Formats: sequence, C-alpha cells, structure tokens
Amino acid sequence: MEVAESKSKKAGGRLCSTCNQRKAALKRPKTLEQICRECFYEVFEEEIHQVIVGNQLFKAGERIAIGASGGKDSTVLAFVLSELNRRHNYGLDLFLLSIDEGISGYRDDSLQTVKRNEIQYGLPLKIVSYKDLYGWTMDEIVKVIGLKNNCTFCGVFRRQALDRGASLLKVDKIATGHNADDIAETVLLNILRGDIARLSRCTLITTGEDGPIPRCKPFKYTYEKEIVIYPYVYVCILQEAGLLLD
Repeated sequence: MEVAESKSKKAGGRLCSTCNQRKAALKRPKTLEQICRECFYEVFEEEIHQVIVGNQLFKAGERIAIGASGGKDSTVLAFVLSELNRRHNYGLDLFLLSIDEGISGYRDDSLQTVKRNEIQYGLPLKIVSYKDLYGWTMDEIVKVIGLKNNCTFCGVFRRQALDRGASLLKVDKIATGHNADDIAETVLLNILRGDIARLSRCTLITTGEDGPIPRCKPFKYTYEKEIVIYPYVYVCILQEAGLLLD
C-alpha cells in the first residue's frame, strides 16, 4: 500500500512545501523549496514586506521616488511597492523617476516601458534628461571625448541626475531595484579593487542617510532569478483565473 501511494505521489508530482495542497510548480532559487505558483507569489511579496518593516525603510507620509529604468528590477519594484503600500497602508506617496541619458537606441524602449508603468500602476512619472540638466546628451559627449571612459562620465552624471530629479520631486527617499546579486557583485568588485571604504558600506540597505536624499534597497535580500520569475507567475495566475487573455 505504501509503495503504491509513493508511486502515485511521484507520478503526480510533489506537493507545495508551503500549502501542501497544490502541485509544486517551481523550486525557489533562494531556498530550494518546492513551491506552487500561488504560494511563491505570496511569499515573494511577504518577504519584501518584512524587509521594509524590519529595516524601517519608510515612514508614513513620506514621498518616495522609485528609480525606474524600465528594466525588470525597477519595473517589479514599482509594482510590488505600489501593491504593498496599498495592502499594508504604508501611507507613502510613490513616484517614478527616470533618467534619459540621450543614448540613441538604448533608452528609447525603456522609457516607453516606464511610460506604460505610469499608466498601469497609477504612479506619477518624472523624466529627467542629461540635455536639460547638463546641456549635453550622452551621444554628444561621446562625440567629443570618444568611447574611452565614457561609462565613467555617464555613471557620475546619472547619479547626480537621480539626485536632482528627486530634489525636483521633493521626495524623502529614493528606492532602487538593486538586488542580492547586484550587491554580491559589488562586494567582489570592491574586494578586487581593494576599496575598503566602499566595501564597508556597499552592503548597507540604506545609504546616504547623512546626505539630502537617502537611497534604500527593498530588494537587498531578493535573488535576481526570483525577480524574473515573479512577473511570469503573476501572469500565469491571472490567466488561470480568467482575468487576462492569452
């Protein structure tokens, strides 16, 4: 009898280790748990909520700018923060803040994604361009300095642009989509460089607290692979519920 039940369970697949009711659909990269789509969706959001609450990232009434590049990390962050803010009554005013570097063929599609996010999530969007801030697009800068070290220029300009955009929005904090993988890469890079000063602060969940606008990382403990899985699972759940067309 036990052998028959074991074969039946194996044939039907493992049950979700969280609810023990639905069939497991994936193995979490973070914990290696066998979990169903519905539980993964709930657990993913709950973990972000616990990070926010446990680290006291936000206070009620604060204005928060979400650094929105149009990539997967910032897009998921904007959606999750919007959902958690509504569900748990954080009392935050959320904004999308994007930087247009003026790089032809690079940022155009991403900005279109951010503009769609503005409508889908109902969050106000502010786009700040290098041209408006510095009088130069990145393409124009490259024509003058060449390709060598152009990433250094862009990185410095982008950080300043994000701060200046946040100042225009009069926000209290900037939330970025940096995840656990990004932080691990930064740690290794600083070790290889021997940059002890940056190494001591690159793992902090909030930086710049002594400056005008602190930056925080709600995805600090979130694996990049799970950020990729999350929207796919969300779409699957909506489709199965008949709330989204194939």
